[in-house]
Amino acid sequence: MTTDVTSARPLAGRIARWLGPAPTYPATAADERTATLGGLELPLRATIAVLVVVTAVCLDWSRTFIPREVLDLGRAAPAARYQALERVVLFGLVPLIVIVAVFRDRLERYGLGIGRWRVGVPIAVAGTLVMAPIVAWLASRPEFAAYYAPSRAPVGELLVTNVLDLVPTEFLIRGFLMFALLRAIGPLAVVVATLPFVFSHLSKPEIELLSTFFGGLAYGWLNWRTGSIWWSAAAHVAIVTLLVSTATPG
Repeated sequence: MTTDVTSARPLAGRIARWLGPAPTYPATAADERTATLGGLELPLRATIAVLVVVTAVCLDWSRTFIPREVLDLGRAAPAARYQALERVVLFGLVPLIVIVAVFRDRLERYGLGIGRWRVGVPIAVAGTLVMAPIVAWLASRPEFAAYYAPSRAPVGELLVTNVLDLVPTEFLIRGFLMFALLRAIGPLAVVVATLPFVFSHLSKPEIELLSTFFGGLAYGWLNWRTGSIWWSAAAHVAIVTLLVSTATPG
């Protein structure tokens, strides 16, 4: 037992050196600017980010901008593509405009830079490989097959839909929101930003809903470590594409 513990310590040390020191996201004067509302002194940028995200998630959940003829398709692949395009605007373009036009800030500060790719790429690949057999098993369960099989399409089409859908989702929640909060409340932002991600899964199978908090924390941790959304987005796209493409009704 002593040998196992001793041998584990050098491995842990190598991993820690490879990861590097914990990243910091110091606030600028603009990040620290506050506004008073009803006696509450609020960090302006972080508060705007929260309001934008809550509004965007609610509008998306309510299918406000999706026409009736698309809603009638249920979860068919064309409806999924339409919602993905809606999210490009609602989850992608809207926060991007806020950063550029309202915050007058650089997009890289909200996860759109390449970040520490030497850490991001191997973790995203390893995480996807670990999750692949679990996802394949879940896809065979009746509740997952019933939910995801209607969205099946050729893999290339699924990839396009999932890129259009999940990259803006990662940007809105674990880019725009999380990095704004990191400069206001510190690492607790990783936990807080997971909440709208969990809520967006409320209609999905129970196992997926209950596991989403931990998966969201893992994605948030990865973005915090790398300063970029791209590696969590790549893993998210790969996992969802595998899930939908292998979901077969019994």
